[in-house]
Amino acid sequence: MVSLNVVGPAVRKVRLGKQPPLTQEHVAIKLQVLGWDIDRFGVSKIERGKRQVTDRELLVLAEALDVSAAWLLGED
Repeated sequence: MVSLNVVGPAVRKVRLGKQPPLTQEHVAIKLQVLGWDIDRFGVSKIERGKRQVTDRELLVLAEALDVSAAWLLGED
């Protein structure tokens, strides 16, 4: 199956690279605080490439994970 996004593996990498590692639930909560109505299952789908990520969502993901959008896209 073709992945619906290119950022999923990067989201997982940065989430697990945090000290302590963040759970998908923690990421979902951070995204909710920033105004994105998403749950743990949505984060899981993003990481597995089963859900598309819009440009606006990419910016919120980057902010929540404290990385640049370019880094999530593999450009940084």
